Parts: sequence; C-alpha cells; structure tokens
Amino acid sequence: MSRGEAAAILLAAGRSTRMQGREKTLAQLGGIPLAAHSVRTFAACAAIDTIVLVSSSANYSALAQIAAAHGAGKVCDVVLGGARRQDSVAAGLRMLSPCEFVAVHDIARPFVTSDMIERGLALAAEHGAAVVAAPVFDTVKEGREGFVRRTLNREHLWHVQTPQTFRRILLERAHAAAHDEVSDDAMLVEALGETVALYEGSARNLKVTTIEDLAIAEALLRSGAAIPTATT
Repeated sequence: MSRGEAAAILLAAGRSTRMQGREKTLAQLGGIPLAAHSVRTFAACAAIDTIVLVSSSANYSALAQIAAAHGAGKVCDVVLGGARRQDSVAAGLRMLSPCEFVAVHDIARPFVTSDMIERGLALAAEHGAAVVAAPVFDTVKEGREGFVRRTLNREHLWHVQTPQTFRRILLERAHAAAHDEVSDDAMLVEALGETVALYEGSARNLKVTTIEDLAIAEALLRSGAAIPTATT
C-alpha cells in the first residue's frame, strides 16, 4: 500500500452508563485494564505511526498511565473528550501531527487486530473512507410504538464496528460540515455524499457496553478465541 503517515484516535471518553457503576475502560480484562488492549494493538501495528488517546476528565490520570505503560512510545498525547462522540474525535484530530490517514477506534472494542487496522488503511487509500463491519445474521424488524412496522432485508445489513479509517483531509472536512449529532464518523462522511467502503471484520470484535459484555470478553480470552495481537 502506497500511503503517507497514519495516526489513530482511540476514544475512551464515554461515561459507561450501562456498566452498573463500573468504569469499563479501567475494568480488568485478562489481567490488564480493558483500555490497554486497544492501546497495545495499535502501538504494535507497524502501519500506525502515532496515537492520540481521548479521555474523560475522571479517567485522565489513569489513562495517561495506561498510555505510558502500554503505548510503546507511540501515544503522543492524551486529551479530554467532549460531550458528544464527534466532539471527542474532533478533539483528537486537533492534536494530531501531520498525517495522511486517521483510524478512529472505540477503546471499548478490545479485540481489534493489526489485520483490521491495515485492511482499513488500504481501503481508505483507495476509496477515502472504510469501516470494518460484521454481516447481520439475525432477522431484523423495524418497530414503532411497540409493533412491527416491517422486516428488513438482512442481506444488505451490517453491524458496523471500529476502526473506521479515513483520509485525514476528508474526515476534517466532514467534521467541519457537521450539524446534527451522529453515532459514528462514517455518517459524517456519508452526509458529504462520499463513498465509504465496507470490509468484513469479526463477530469477536465486540464492544463492551454492559457487565455481561465484559464477562463474554473474559470468556473469549480464556478460551483463546480472541487473543490480543500485542504483548508486553
């Protein structure tokens, strides 16, 4: 892949509202904080040159320590996030040194792999934007006021994950044009009418949102079904 430098923005500024009082980014997973898994993987990925970690104010000191211990010198800054996800990404973008590509990743997905990162960068070099996703296998119904409105064709549906990877100039343009709140950066790029490539990831690239998710992640680690690609 012919490309310029690539950076990663790792998002850890969420409020963990569905974790029954636990802070998920600092929760232990496989003997280290959950946040450390993504930091390790991006730091170990040869395609990533630098990392910005976006934190909440409550966890800033702890995440700075995680960045120092697990970032292999690639974490150039730990910055405070904003009220919305897109505000946190924008905060990370402002702190990046010059680079051509940016991979945005939710740190609550601890099983990201170097392969996912590198495939996203390759597709972003070709198309400008790329997101990793998993096909939908369940039957999906659209509901309204407690009743089924219609059944959607799952053949065309994907569970979108992270990392989401972009040419930096495109991502910055998308953020500058944003007005409404969105759930991911790809939506901002889509709003510009730009193409976003999809590539298949893994169902194991789960997002830890609840206590039950954390238990599933721990079980995957114990079984060997999801092993972080980086080591100490």
